[in-house]
Amino acid sequence: MIEDRRVVAGEAILSGLAAESSRNEVLESLVREHSRLVYRIAYAVLRRHHDAEDATQETFMRVLRYSLKLDKVEDAKTWLARIAWRVAVDRSRHLGKRYEIPLEDPQMPVGEIASKNTPADQVLQETQLAGVVQNLITVLPEKLRAPLILSALEEMSPREIAATLDISEAAVRSRVFRARQILKEKLAQRRSGK
Repeated sequence: MIEDRRVVAGEAILSGLAAESSRNEVLESLVREHSRLVYRIAYAVLRRHHDAEDATQETFMRVLRYSLKLDKVEDAKTWLARIAWRVAVDRSRHLGKRYEIPLEDPQMPVGEIASKNTPADQVLQETQLAGVVQNLITVLPEKLRAPLILSALEEMSPREIAATLDISEAAVRSRVFRARQILKEKLAQRRSGK
């Protein structure tokens, strides 16, 4: 009888260790596959490299803390994006509006290598346009900026964005459309010199 209890207890311990090992593998896989997405979402909200790194770490710490819920997660990417978004928004409220001041000219990203077939003036124009568009996105209202960033930059579907931001898919589509419309108008104004 005592031997049976030891066997049952031993099997329970082994089963628990196997489940924990499996969860650790799942967590490691999530970090490997989605750490860039989590960082980009955090950076899109916080606009500071160090704050985005901290938010990324905090996101995965929360995932680790609630790892028992991993079995119930249907779409890991959307689940992580939602956690990352909430962590970043919470941090931005806590930190206030601070912006990172890059050492290099924001119109000229360092490290970009142009194709040998592309004329230098075209590369310069494209780089300047990208900087202008990024600045225009930054000044959009938060409720328009968030869905646009997740849609255009993170290439998330309206369903994934709706789950991340806790809004309806119709609201996502509407806000992305409105944000693009505003950007188009602002770019047209810049081109005409107004």
